[in-house]
Amino acid sequence: MAPSITDIPGVLVGHASDEPGGTGCTVVLAPRDGMPCTAFVRGRATGSRELDTCRPESLAGRVDAILLAGGSAHGLAAADGAARWLTAQGRGYPVGPGTVPIVPAAVVFDLAPCGRFDARPSAALGEAACAAAGRDVAEGSVGVGTGATVGKALGPGRAMKGGVGTWSVRVGDLVVGALAVVNCFGDVTDATGRIIAGARAADGSFADGAAYLARGGTAFGALSSATHQTTLVVVATNAALDRLALGGVARAAADGLARRIVPVGTAFDGDILFACSAGVAPGNALQVEQLARQVSETAVERAVRAARGRDGIPGLAG
Repeated sequence: MAPSITDIPGVLVGHASDEPGGTGCTVVLAPRDGMPCTAFVRGRATGSRELDTCRPESLAGRVDAILLAGGSAHGLAAADGAARWLTAQGRGYPVGPGTVPIVPAAVVFDLAPCGRFDARPSAALGEAACAAAGRDVAEGSVGVGTGATVGKALGPGRAMKGGVGTWSVRVGDLVVGALAVVNCFGDVTDATGRIIAGARAADGSFADGAAYLARGGTAFGALSSATHQTTLVVVATNAALDRLALGGVARAAADGLARRIVPVGTAFDGDILFACSAGVAPGNALQVEQLARQVSETAVERAVRAARGRDGIPGLAG
């Protein structure tokens, strides 16, 4: 298997896809006893649930899973299914005779141009993603990345296919991994700054969305209304970090987005980055922050390189 976020012991990933509808969801399952988690909101058009449970002062102190879904705000229903599956496993915050699973969730807007506008990730899909969770992580047009697109400065018809990507790095006993769904307004670049997926001009060449906007171009071209975007990232490490330190890790991961998505965090993007600690390995926060930036960058690139085209939207994987 290629390096992935599941290289952190106890962390599993599951996808559930609605291929005809062009949407889906992805779950990152914590170890059975949960894991500390912090969220950093980078974008300005977010759709989320239970983000308050990721604050350093929140009571539970850990999460049982993180659910990423398509369908815009409608897709938050998939978290109900994840909570239902966790409850059946006896997992969650202990409350009297039972448990209450802690499942923060975030969504991307994939209602156009792929699939059907009325397709919505359901609670059943969220439950299926949990049941499918394992260490082998599929990338590209799967799960929450099924209908993802990138590079929409000239409108969704000129976009390219986005998707899900993952990567990890190991330094001694320390492991840091990331999983990203890339559905951004901006273009995606490689490590040299060269655009590899993004808004296309009429002749099929890259239009360079950032340069187009800087010249005064109208966002989404001639469209009268905007479609929303979003890149979501989950970073996990086996380093024993508290939620305050994890806040710095999430912000460092956002730096990785800024190096690979141009422009990033716009008024049309709902970017959220989660950072989690699932282990007891030694590791200082500054080291984890730098590795978080690296793995987030690579996960973003892998997401578009593995994405398959559909519905007239081309993808780098064919």
